[in-house]
Amino acid sequence: MSTSLNLRRVVIEPVTRVEGHGKVTILLDEDNRVRQARLHIVEFRGFERFIQGRPFWEAPVLVQRLCGICPVSHHLAAAKATDRLVGGENLTPTALKMRLLMHHGQFLQSHALHFFHLASPDLLFGFDAEPALRNVLGVAAKHPELAKQGILLRKFGQEVIRATAGKKIHGTGAIPGGVNKNLSVEERDELLRDMDQILQWARGALKLARDYTLENQKRLADFGAFPSNHLSIVRADGTYDIYDGLLRARDAEGRIIFDGVDNQAYADYISEEVRSWSYMKFPFIRSLGPETGWYRVGPLARVNNCDRFDTPEAEEARREFKEVSGGKPNNWTMAYHWARMIELLHSAEKIRNLLHDPDLQGTDLLVEGERRSEAVGIIEAPRGTLFHQYWINEQDQVVRANLIVSTTSNNEPMNRAVTRVAEEYLSGVPQITEGLLNHIEVAIRAYDPCLSCATHALGRMPLIVELRGAEGELLERKVRA
Repeated sequence: MSTSLNLRRVVIEPVTRVEGHGKVTILLDEDNRVRQARLHIVEFRGFERFIQGRPFWEAPVLVQRLCGICPVSHHLAAAKATDRLVGGENLTPTALKMRLLMHHGQFLQSHALHFFHLASPDLLFGFDAEPALRNVLGVAAKHPELAKQGILLRKFGQEVIRATAGKKIHGTGAIPGGVNKNLSVEERDELLRDMDQILQWARGALKLARDYTLENQKRLADFGAFPSNHLSIVRADGTYDIYDGLLRARDAEGRIIFDGVDNQAYADYISEEVRSWSYMKFPFIRSLGPETGWYRVGPLARVNNCDRFDTPEAEEARREFKEVSGGKPNNWTMAYHWARMIELLHSAEKIRNLLHDPDLQGTDLLVEGERRSEAVGIIEAPRGTLFHQYWINEQDQVVRANLIVSTTSNNEPMNRAVTRVAEEYLSGVPQITEGLLNHIEVAIRAYDPCLSCATHALGRMPLIVELRGAEGELLERKVRA
């Protein structure tokens, strides 16, 4: 802690059990009241610049290097954009279903990783538990069967990705206009062997998240919770979808803000704001403006936003989820975990159904048509709606790119959750303990942020370089504003 202008500064650095690097700063006044709380993203990764000058067909492989946790999301978003660049957006049945299988494998492994390895220590041991226990090793020691299920669920999802993309991480399966392989009968049968067990474990994970939320709903209804807008893609009839659909946004009461928006027109509805204290931008709905137009994305937004699931068990779970909030959107931050496990079960159901589809063994893999010089690809990543937009020149080089990553859309909501929890649990407390600070991290983890994916900025970045002597004295300081 340090003192400046009668305000004490408390720093959580790094935020733990999340993907990427971030920190939280909290300013307390003389009465220990929270005056300000912010989540800062301290990484800078310039992938929008890195791919400039590269042939557009490299984009699906290059951009997934943003992340080792959700590379398939970037791979497919870029592939959908480059499909349009070659006029190949109307995929063959084999290509479409291979991509769907790949995508649901990604959802399964990513949601399993987050819930079992990153979030479950807080749910199983309590927010105030000793840090030595409150981690994945503690889960393995105290709940070995649960830890095993998390590992094997993730392993299965990665095997689905390997079979469809060629590799478990940073695969090459999706190419402009289609895919470069089908699913062999041997690969199909290998995956089907474990399918019943995967479904059973997915049901158990959903029950764990559901029971935890309902048993603690009195507390969780106020924990970092606040009314918000919700954005996702849905099919034209309102059915849940993670690969293709139209943009829909609802307000906190469930009223439609916009609906049926074509992916290529997203920039007419969504804009971004830059703030000096974060490398991550702040998206908002244009018609509402930056003050009230911010929104949530991800499992909570998707389950709130859709009208139905197309698999029976996930649909039954969605209906029960909606009953808790009386049919209106659920605005609890901690309800993300329950919604995430509904999606986990849905992906398991979809994988089972797809594996029985003979189109996966088809040999018609590619299409192409009229070329374009600009295109947008939008999918739902595990963490939320993901936007990729590319502009190319006559030499097929990328001349400009814009990415709005899922965690970027959740930037304002995460900051509001941090503020709410800090004000409730830290204000007026005589001694701030590690357990109290972990409450703030719990709220952040609910969003499953991918901080390394989300860090980029507009224009020239500020840069401060300081040269200090052996005793710490400042010798020279250079600033580029």
